[in-house]
Amino acid sequence: MAEPPGGAGDPAKMNWFSPGEFSSLTTKELQQNLRLEKRRERPVQLLFEIPSSRIVHQAISKHVVHEVVVMRSGSFDSRRVSVERRYSDFRELHHKLQEEFREELEEVQLPRKLLTRNFSLEAMSERRLALQDYLSQLFALRCIRHSPLFAEFFTTQEQRQAHVLLRAGQFKAALELLQTILEIQDKLLLWQKPTLQVPTLSALVVCYRDLDQPEEAICTANRVLPIVRRYGLRVYRAALLELMVDLGYQLGQPVAQLQEELTVLRDSERGEATQRSLKEVVISNFI
Repeated sequence: MAEPPGGAGDPAKMNWFSPGEFSSLTTKELQQNLRLEKRRERPVQLLFEIPSSRIVHQAISKHVVHEVVVMRSGSFDSRRVSVERRYSDFRELHHKLQEEFREELEEVQLPRKLLTRNFSLEAMSERRLALQDYLSQLFALRCIRHSPLFAEFFTTQEQRQAHVLLRAGQFKAALELLQTILEIQDKLLLWQKPTLQVPTLSALVVCYRDLDQPEEAICTANRVLPIVRRYGLRVYRAALLELMVDLGYQLGQPVAQLQEELTVLRDSERGEATQRSLKEVVISNFI
């Protein structure tokens, strides 16, 4: 039976494309799909760059610190995040890794310590390239890139500084440092357990709360609580729930479920551990 006028077969109601328009549209779609497919297949890697060094003068000595930039490949990484490390920090990392992965590290050599010309521009440039290559070699080893020791190299010093600031009540300065730490940990997270970020996120919650930013505090708390639950971090969980209940009342949000979870947790494990505030729990990690 023929289609009635105005139906699916009515030329007046159909969208017609010229062969050129159809071909152009298809080509664009294919190109876009190909780009997306290549992006999915491209493995994400961690890249290291040591672009600069500086000499630090002290009362009776001086030393060189190197800027270590951490980047992720496989996606557009627009945020430049870096830390500063001395040669002695690299040496300490190497010794710790050797204790745990001696066989795997047989072919990875830490660049030797310079006994002369340490502070010449040429020596510092050579040292930067050697240390940059050293980090790349470490990351190439699966056991190393998944080791907490590798991740700690990039954040432990800054975490200690942040906690000193937090204990001193300098919450704004601590917040800025913790945000940098979190960005570095975000880049490392593909190869680490999510628990890597629990101390940092918890410290951020404390800073936001004490800076009278309850919305940011509750948002960050909601990010860390599922990790704490999943991995059974009871000390963090009790302190976090207590703070979230207080913030919920302050913001006029429902807290009944959080309050019930906290009550059950405290009833199941009575003791000092579940009675500490989140600030006390956070600070105790770096005392």
